[in-house]
Amino acid sequence: MNAPATPLPPAPADGPAASLGEWLGDPRDPSRPFSYAASARWDRAEEFPAAAVRTLDEWGLGRHYVPAAHGGSLSRLDVLLDLVRVVARRDLTVAVAHTKTFLGSVCVWAAGTPEQTRALAGHVLAGAPVAWGLTERPHGSDLTADEFSAVRTGDGGYTLDGEKWLINNGTRSDLVCLLARTGEGRGPRDLSLLLLDKRRNEPGAVRSTPKIPTHGIRGADISGFTCRRARALPGALVGAEGTGLETVLRVLPVTRAVCTALSLGAADHALDLATEFAEERELYGRRVVELGRPARLLGQAYALAYAGEAVSRVLGRAAQCLPRELPVMSAVAKAVVPSAVDELIGHCAEVLGARSFLDGAYADGRFQKLERDHRIVGIFDGSTVVNRHALIRQFPTLVRAHGNGTVDAPALAAITDPSAPMPDLDLTRLGLVSSGGCGIVQGLGAAVARLRERAADRPAGLRLTELARSLLSARDALHEEMAALGGLAGKDVPPHAFDLARRYEWCFTAAAAVHLWSAGRDDSPGEAGPRPAPYGDEDLRLEAVLTLALPRVHRPVLPGEASDPVPGGAGDVFERLLTSVRRVRAGTREAGVPGSVPRDGTAQPELTPERTT
Repeated sequence: MNAPATPLPPAPADGPAASLGEWLGDPRDPSRPFSYAASARWDRAEEFPAAAVRTLDEWGLGRHYVPAAHGGSLSRLDVLLDLVRVVARRDLTVAVAHTKTFLGSVCVWAAGTPEQTRALAGHVLAGAPVAWGLTERPHGSDLTADEFSAVRTGDGGYTLDGEKWLINNGTRSDLVCLLARTGEGRGPRDLSLLLLDKRRNEPGAVRSTPKIPTHGIRGADISGFTCRRARALPGALVGAEGTGLETVLRVLPVTRAVCTALSLGAADHALDLATEFAEERELYGRRVVELGRPARLLGQAYALAYAGEAVSRVLGRAAQCLPRELPVMSAVAKAVVPSAVDELIGHCAEVLGARSFLDGAYADGRFQKLERDHRIVGIFDGSTVVNRHALIRQFPTLVRAHGNGTVDAPALAAITDPSAPMPDLDLTRLGLVSSGGCGIVQGLGAAVARLRERAADRPAGLRLTELARSLLSARDALHEEMAALGGLAGKDVPPHAFDLARRYEWCFTAAAAVHLWSAGRDDSPGEAGPRPAPYGDEDLRLEAVLTLALPRVHRPVLPGEASDPVPGGAGDVFERLLTSVRRVRAGTREAGVPGSVPRDGTAQPELTPERTT
């Protein structure tokens, strides 16, 4: 077992994400290499965003893909998530294209030899893109069926044959961490990971396949490659033979966390476009933001955004503080955050009306682009259904841990307090199952007790306490339903179990928001700058998230039943949240506060790229 890492001090509020936003400058300035106008041009031409990628390289974003132990700057996953969110807020295509290098490298950080990690770190720090070659045309997400073969040669290398398909940066990347069948059987222990260097092959041994046209992320290099007696040199095997699929499954919780940052960046962009439009556009003698239906939709959209933020925040810190629970937390996050942001984008589209569909008629057509781009995030690194299936398989553990009251209180406190020190991120500690269940949900009772104490002298205290108690009751009832499923080992998963998984996701989401609020640290700044700016008053944020979540956690009300999952009904909480958000937006703009919406930074000082400081 690895010795505990030395705790790191809390990250400063003006950390790397704020620095990156300032370096990139105002995206509304068309002279900037990474501007909204440039992104629109690349999208229409289905052109790779090379200038934006080069700008990110110049700042030194690649350093944050390499663990500090190997010479990079990656020591905290939450910091990386904030950086990815800054990029995704401007252009999801660019974020998908650039961050793929982290995903392509992470298996080596988790299971590679010192020689492999040292060599790969040098390539990534020098700006080389790295791809992750998992999927194949006939099998899609069923990695256990992969046919790409690797036959060991006498010198310890491998001969490679087969095709990898739908590979992000499949053509641009000379380095690929790929999953190949090294055994003669068809089981998971017949699959291994190899680090292929295309440059170390004879001409024609590795051939790129054409870029695949896509509905969204049109400029990304979504292609693939075929190998015909290609060579992986001695030392290319990552981990032991037969452990490839296991390593992939161990690192997926980290890559799924990155997907939440992609979604939240898209949410930031959508909210900014819809709110600005609603504040400026007049219909029927009033501004759109003052009309009942649009105001409610926007308020609900901000509640959805904060719900996703709460999930991503606890997940980003759990990677350091509670890694053994990542398999459950990441499956929940990957299912609920992209789905919530899809819903958010739908609300914003209704507010924007026809302008949500138009290319060029409003804001460079940015909304229709981000809507198309974001639809792929729910599929990345396991679709929503795949992640719900993974969650369902862990129901017995979750039920048992809930019944036992299993909670790692110190770790849970560190997850929910952004000022708490954390150990360094150690990707070699990642596991396959959450043996302790899920502390965020199992520790909800203590969080509600803290909430009651903190809320006692606040105007919204009674309402928050009432909603939190309803959540606690719904959590207990949900676990009873999960227990009734019984063991599912060797059985097909019944459709009803997927409904329970969706309800558990929202239970986790609401519980994360309660933990953050009850810890009294919900307004603490994070790496992306002042967190509260887009979401308004903290009490209203929590009330809105609980009001949104409770109907999704409680058992659906049957015909004839009078039960209301939200005590007292929803009322006008979403409209009040929007009013609070608008007040904060106006104040931060007038004061010129760094991190006001959009939180990219609009000042354009001459800054030195991070890699030279």
